[in-house]
Amino acid sequence: MRAGIIYARRVRLAGPQQGDRVETVYDHDRLNALEAVSAAQKIAFAPILFQAVWCLRETGLLAALERHDRDGASLETLVDDSGLTPYAVGVLLDMGLSGGVLFLKSARYRLTRVGHYLLNDPMTRTNMDFTQHTCYEAMRHLLDAIRSGKPSGLQVFGDWPTIYPALGELPDEARESWFEFDHFYSDQAFSEALAKIFHYRPAHIYDVGGNTGKWALRCARHDPDVRVTLLDLPQQLALAQDNIEREGLAGRIDGWPVDILKAEQLPGDADLWWMSQFLDCFSEDEIVHILKLIGRSMRPDARLAIMELFWDRQRFEAAAFSLNATSLYFTCLANGNSRFYHSKVMLKCLRLAGFHVEDEYDDLGKGHTLLICRKLADA
Repeated sequence: MRAGIIYARRVRLAGPQQGDRVETVYDHDRLNALEAVSAAQKIAFAPILFQAVWCLRETGLLAALERHDRDGASLETLVDDSGLTPYAVGVLLDMGLSGGVLFLKSARYRLTRVGHYLLNDPMTRTNMDFTQHTCYEAMRHLLDAIRSGKPSGLQVFGDWPTIYPALGELPDEARESWFEFDHFYSDQAFSEALAKIFHYRPAHIYDVGGNTGKWALRCARHDPDVRVTLLDLPQQLALAQDNIEREGLAGRIDGWPVDILKAEQLPGDADLWWMSQFLDCFSEDEIVHILKLIGRSMRPDARLAIMELFWDRQRFEAAAFSLNATSLYFTCLANGNSRFYHSKVMLKCLRLAGFHVEDEYDDLGKGHTLLICRKLADA
């Protein structure tokens, strides 16, 4: 599957790079008038539906409905199971019916397939927790962020220029949900990326934006001879160092503190530079700046490996929807100017910075793309 050609429900999410006239999911109005006005109401009340479903989950009503899945449950049974008042259970169930989370037959409630996923699907639970604990209150400030280009929603947690130096100081639920969200999507992709990365037999890897050190630890456990250096903010390196020492791998994994937007030069010993879900934390101009900085610093024979989520490379429309929604987390809460990009944007940034793509792999993990890049000879 090449850049820009992806499918959902047997139709494309985005057309080919060359601009061929191919019908896509996003190039026409898919709803008739009645469907459109109904969809508009669901958007108008979407925050209320989200909170109602959150309450259905957190009060145990979804779990109770699953326990009674065979025969369904009456209102009275659900009141007894939850310990809530008939009024409280009633308003939540009514919203659940309207939201397609459950259905009512012969005065007995049952979960729909959507309800089962909301209760049991790890990805859905992770996304909901991230939305509730990390993003929900902040999103009231999205309009300010859009107008200012700054993460205006971050003010609900404190006074920082971006979320990254604040991660260790966020409230427990917000911090835990942030890391769970981040790791949920990267961990499975890490497993599939390891074999592809070690095909190039790296002896020394620079992990740019090493976060909590998970990738560095995976590399060190995979190859007993490889060395890994994390390049990140001092606050992030401190979080990673605890994990590295706990694993007894401090002898092969070290750190190099840097604010990559302010650095003029980076160390240049590695034969492979790795960036996972890192460049999506920056604007297009900043991405080009970072790539040029790496190009100036790296050895001529070194490779650059970029693993990212591109909304146009997803197999399903729901995945592209999730990425485009998460882009607004970057807008409102993370830094104000970054997002999950269309793959063509990243390829353009690489060309502008003097790189070409040597190999590329789609569909790693939950939909990551791995780009293996080399410097152009005349760059």
